[in-house]
Amino acid sequence: MKTLQALTMRNIRMYFKDKGMFLTSLITPLILLVLYSTFLKNIFDQTFADVFANAGMQVSDQLINGCSGGQMVSSLLSVSCVTVVFCCNLLMVQDRANGTDRDLKISPVSSGTIALSYFLAAFISSWLICLCAELFCLIYLYYTGWYMSIMDIVLVTADVTLLVLFGTALSSLCSAPLKTQGQASALGTIISAGYGFICGAYMPISQFSQGIRDAVTLLPGTYGTSLIRNRIMHGVFLEMENMHVPEAMINGLKDSIDVNLYFNGTAVSTSSMVMIVSISIIVLLLAYMVVRHVTYQNV
Repeated sequence: MKTLQALTMRNIRMYFKDKGMFLTSLITPLILLVLYSTFLKNIFDQTFADVFANAGMQVSDQLINGCSGGQMVSSLLSVSCVTVVFCCNLLMVQDRANGTDRDLKISPVSSGTIALSYFLAAFISSWLICLCAELFCLIYLYYTGWYMSIMDIVLVTADVTLLVLFGTALSSLCSAPLKTQGQASALGTIISAGYGFICGAYMPISQFSQGIRDAVTLLPGTYGTSLIRNRIMHGVFLEMENMHVPEAMINGLKDSIDVNLYFNGTAVSTSSMVMIVSISIIVLLLAYMVVRHVTYQNV
């Protein structure tokens, strides 16, 4: 246990010591928040305003901001919780590229301990960065359209932690066979570009064709996005209920932005979403340990 702790702390220190890697990971969520609020907010605002206008209802700008802000912030967090980890896991590939793996191999430390130390270090580093991103997002919502309770904040933080664990397991598995920093950077670029689309963050999966929708609902990241969106927008929909907005209209809004998620026509509960993501973490972590052990022996 002491060896695992020492290796984990070494990896964390190495990550934060690399200012370029750390600042890139930290600034990325901030850049996304600025881009979302600058280029997409007006589009989201107008979309929600048109929905209420077509129903003959007048609502406050704060409610509109709560809807658009909740959708934007949940998208940002769900993507950042996964993509940031790929930056944090560059250290594992870096150690292989510069020969540190060979030094570790001749030590009496087991390959499982080394693999787990990389996983824990990547999780802790990414979790701290994503908590900062969550704080930025909550501040943004506070000044635009705040409808969250203390329990909502607690649940969002728990979901961010769960999704960072998922991102760490996925990133560790994908990065385990890589041998050069170029390969790791290319993988991070591909994930950053594509993950937001296949998890329903950049565009709700309700807008996809039926075939793509069925395929995307097989991916655990989709449920992670919906889970965070449920928590962040919970207060917004409660406010709509208090305003006596028709239930059918509320459900229609939830369906359109993936707050309600369906698998084979059956609604998926938030507890089921948590279970799906949790099982995926266990499967990915076990697969990573196996792949890392095999590749470590070939160093």
